[in-house]
Amino acid sequence: MTVIDFTAFIGRLATASGETILPFFRTSLSIDNKSASDFDPVTEADRAAEAVMRRLIKANFPQHGIVGEEFGNEREDADYVWVLDPIDGTKSFIAGFPIWGTLIALLHKGTPVFGMMHQPYIGERFSGDSGSAQYSGPSGERRLTVRRCASLKEATSFTTSPLLMNAADREIFGRVENAVKLSRYGGDCYSYCMLAAGHLDLVVETELKPYDIAALIPIVTGAGGIVTNWEGKPAQSGGRIVAAGDARVHEATLKLLNS
Repeated sequence: MTVIDFTAFIGRLATASGETILPFFRTSLSIDNKSASDFDPVTEADRAAEAVMRRLIKANFPQHGIVGEEFGNEREDADYVWVLDPIDGTKSFIAGFPIWGTLIALLHKGTPVFGMMHQPYIGERFSGDSGSAQYSGPSGERRLTVRRCASLKEATSFTTSPLLMNAADREIFGRVENAVKLSRYGGDCYSYCMLAAGHLDLVVETELKPYDIAALIPIVTGAGGIVTNWEGKPAQSGGRIVAAGDARVHEATLKLLNS
């Protein structure tokens, strides 16, 4: 298989998942809570979209592994593994806001080699292979490129919500928030895509799962950015994440987070 073949297939996965999700969006749908101690919603749309993608993967690449948010892991020790998050941003989804997306990643021997974020309601796709990143949507197609930012005092920073952080991490994150020019909340997967598109400079998160971040790494790095954990190590396993468009902002953020 070539990268071009994989790219076309990921497009098929995105189309199929989008066609499955959209009939549920902004409707009265049932919501289950996956957490006993917090609110971690899952909907019929999440489950149906992941099921559709799994069926397509198994039919076309039966030897590949699959890691998914809703239906667990299969053959995760395979050379090629698909990592799926059918709706990243389910809380926005159930509230009717279009700040959510389907995340599809392809890992080769544990490393994300291709990723896509698909937002079917708006009709946007952000994709990358670590060497380059692309956008396609209502405004056409273009290459994604991060913007330069010399320091934290010039940076725009996003996190989904500091309330998702534990008390210790929230206090540490406050150092970054006090240092940047603008700090905003919300976004989920969209924050990383806007970073790749050059509209913001920094994303700081905690408690991410592999399916929350794997697809976004090739998009951000393909656009020229950096994604690591708070210790500066590879981020595909999730946890506490820092994504930056400029290496200077990334370095300064790590210093604050680890000081």
